[in-house]
Amino acid sequence: MSDDTGALTDPEPILHLRGDELDWLPVDDDVVVLDGRRAIYLATNGSGARLWRALSQGATRTDLVDVLIEAFRVDPQRATADVEAFLAALVEHDLLDST
Repeated sequence: MSDDTGALTDPEPILHLRGDELDWLPVDDDVVVLDGRRAIYLATNGSGARLWRALSQGATRTDLVDVLIEAFRVDPQRATADVEAFLAALVEHDLLDST
């Protein structure tokens, strides 16, 4: 892929939730997660639930930012910061696919 100047650019990686021992269920506007590896429950709020659903299908960081902008009409900087914080929490809990 190339940018407007013709230089080659790497495509943005598609992020996925970990596929093994991870079950989740939408509850109202939230998502409840059971991490079978660590035998713990986690929950998201409404914005986290939207990001979680997008990640369940595979999404780039840009896709996730767009989800928040569209759903909550926040500015791109705020949406980007929220996405980065959410992804950092997922990494901390080992919930993203590492491949």
